[in-house]
Amino acid sequence: MDYDVKGNLRKILNDLPEGVKLVAVSKYHPADYIMAAYDEGQRIFGESHEQEIRQKVDVLPKDIEWHFIGHLQTNKVKYIAPYIHMIDAVDSMKLLREINKQALKNNRVINVLLELHIAEEETKYGFSLDACREMLDGGEWRQLHNVRICGLMMMASNVDDDDIIRREMTLAADFFDEMKAKHFADDPSFCERSWGMSHDYPIALKCRTTMVRIGTSIFGPRVY
Repeated sequence: MDYDVKGNLRKILNDLPEGVKLVAVSKYHPADYIMAAYDEGQRIFGESHEQEIRQKVDVLPKDIEWHFIGHLQTNKVKYIAPYIHMIDAVDSMKLLREINKQALKNNRVINVLLELHIAEEETKYGFSLDACREMLDGGEWRQLHNVRICGLMMMASNVDDDDIIRREMTLAADFFDEMKAKHFADDPSFCERSWGMSHDYPIALKCRTTMVRIGTSIFGPRVY
């Protein structure tokens, strides 16, 4: 291994205050990189390709919490439902229904985050704030007993302007407060605010994030 995964991980963890979880984004990196981070105590890893994550699940320790962090197609849910700990980017009611269906088949409850589309970029997925309000107001999700909505996630605009990034993350944090009060006041599971990546997590730490997704700063450029 030509990259100091352990040293990089320690630096990141030293930056994170108590109460902020690290999802180590391990997609496109081999199992030995993941094991280096695991040996330092890291247990949460993020992947975005079903076949790649399946191979890693088979060879890596069973106490790893795997997060599916990319855009997830409904026809792929059945492959990850037996083992996935959290699906971080649920962007439609249709996907939520399918996760519930496959979780039920596996006699599991799967944790999810609802993805918000706040950034101006068209390439991003997710609910607009109004669409998310409408979906939660509709109440169908309350009947999906094999899905646990644990919070919100978003990706800020990929720009050099810190003010734009801060504004988008603050908007997401305020929206979290609104949804928590309206729909999840009595549900302690709804507690995650997931924003912040390698290039902008210092800003996210000032914008009430509870979960950052960091890959490049730990593992280096993608290996394959």
